Amino acid sequence: MPKPRLLDLFCGAGGCSVGYSRAGFDVVGVDNRPMPRYPFTFVQGDALEYLAAHGGEFDAIHASPPCQRYSVLAAMHPDREYPDLLQPARELLEASGKPWVIENVETAPMEREANLFGFGVLLCGSMFGLGVPRGYLRRHRCFETSFPVPQPACDHFLGR
Repeated sequence: MPKPRLLDLFCGAGGCSVGYSRAGFDVVGVDNRPMPRYPFTFVQGDALEYLAAHGGEFDAIHASPPCQRYSVLAAMHPDREYPDLLQPARELLEASGKPWVIENVETAPMEREANLFGFGVLLCGSMFGLGVPRGYLRRHRCFETSFPVPQPACDHFLGR
């Protein structure tokens, strides 16, 4: 039986892709920059154009649009303009009819409640036993999905 196929948009070096592969997916990554060490099938190109043309060929889709526009660090560079790819990605994902996940920073305008587009959760490494020492920045990430996902509790205060 073939593995389900997952399209990883804005894939970068493949951090999410590795997790999906370990979960049993055959992963194809798309990014607009070369990723010579990407560990799976890689397509260099515009992620949204690829989604529009090929999204229907996959069983599920993950998107991590650039977060600079919503990052708190953007205030350090007020002269720079960062693209807003979150909403266009959301619209194309919804139109695909496939199960999808969008990941972005905590300050991005993600849907965190049941809504027209899907469902959302806030995740952190401490929820999964990943060791982040006390005093270090906790990097929460928002995940918006087309299907319900239970919200785990943060484990920040156990010193992991």
